[in-house]
Amino acid sequence: MIYKRSSELFASAQKVIPGGVNSPVRAFKAVGGEPIFIKEAKGAYIYDEDGNELIDYINSWGPLILGHAHKPVIDALVERAKKGTSFGTPTELETKIAELAVKMVPNVDKIRMVNSGTEACMSAVRLARGFSGKEKIIKFSGCYHGHSDSFLIQAGSGAITFGTPNSPGVTEGTAKDTLLATYNNLESVKQLIDANKDEIACLIIEPVPGNMGCIPPNEGFLEGLRELCDANDILLIFDEVMSGFRLAQGGVQERLGVNADIVCFGKVIGGGLPVGAFAARNEIMDYLAPVGPVYQAGTLSGNPLAMAAGMAMLQELNDNPEIYKSIDEKTEYLHKGIEKVLNANDVTYTINRLGSMISVHFSEEPVVNFASAAAAASNGKFNKFFHGLLENGIYIAPSAFETWFISEALSYEDLDKTIAAVEKVAKNL
Repeated sequence: MIYKRSSELFASAQKVIPGGVNSPVRAFKAVGGEPIFIKEAKGAYIYDEDGNELIDYINSWGPLILGHAHKPVIDALVERAKKGTSFGTPTELETKIAELAVKMVPNVDKIRMVNSGTEACMSAVRLARGFSGKEKIIKFSGCYHGHSDSFLIQAGSGAITFGTPNSPGVTEGTAKDTLLATYNNLESVKQLIDANKDEIACLIIEPVPGNMGCIPPNEGFLEGLRELCDANDILLIFDEVMSGFRLAQGGVQERLGVNADIVCFGKVIGGGLPVGAFAARNEIMDYLAPVGPVYQAGTLSGNPLAMAAGMAMLQELNDNPEIYKSIDEKTEYLHKGIEKVLNANDVTYTINRLGSMISVHFSEEPVVNFASAAAAASNGKFNKFFHGLLENGIYIAPSAFETWFISEALSYEDLDKTIAAVEKVAKNL
């Protein structure tokens, strides 16, 4: 494929934007080469500035569960824009989407809208600290909860990609209040709790991580965390910025049957626009200003454009629950197809999948946490895999530490084209 225009745009961008990108993983540093610049998208396809058509498995990192430029979402957005883009005052639409979200998600009474997943997770932790009166938090190596200081202690995704999980600018005082556990390892959590008795406000986790690739929780792991939190007066926070409204109408809580105390959302809830949210039962949420003492605010929180897009997205998912069965089946079909061609070409691999999240790791060992994901990424095969697929019209995330997101817009013909492209690439792996 030709990427002349994209290369020119990247050169221009580097002169005025740090690294030429506004989010580090986009820069292709992990896989080599230069990023492609996207001009437009529709359904399952993105089109770059050089006119190349690509089947998209990023889907804006998850929110476009119904595909790009989905008509009901775009129509709602256009109609809302005609009435004004931002007011900084309450609107009826904020209440309507809140009512729908609370109806769809189990175990929550109220929800507060913010502007990003980072902001949602940051606010949830502040709320947990204020509600509990304790300061320390537990997070898991490789789980990414945004770029707030408390979370950049062995974060996933871009932080791993660039080899700087402990980012400069994060103070030692902040770092000492963040305790690191190992995903899928209850014993590591028990040890932290035992060593920090009565000091831990909350445990925050991606219940199904998407920033080490997709890593499903081992049987009993989330249930064990729930029991440990209950026994030690620790609030359990599910970061469902990726999995919320994607793995089920009610996210992981519904799909896997484990309840959290606070749940963070993003991605799908905004229909492709910048949105985050966090939700909990009444007694926790009423600790927030203006009712309670924990302060959190945002001029653009509940922005009418984002609310309109999100409402259209959630309404369609709520009205058509069969969408979840459909995208799960498409993901399983893709899994089996990739598995077949990799086996036929003697490629060592592990595929992880849960619902419409899937990732391919080039390792014969199970990928169950950050250490095993990093080991799988260290052999360089993913870089060849990524560029091989790109040359064959398939766009996956430019990092071995990212899940693929399946959209309902993908046809079985698209999936077959993807499997055929994997087969071509596999011959060189």
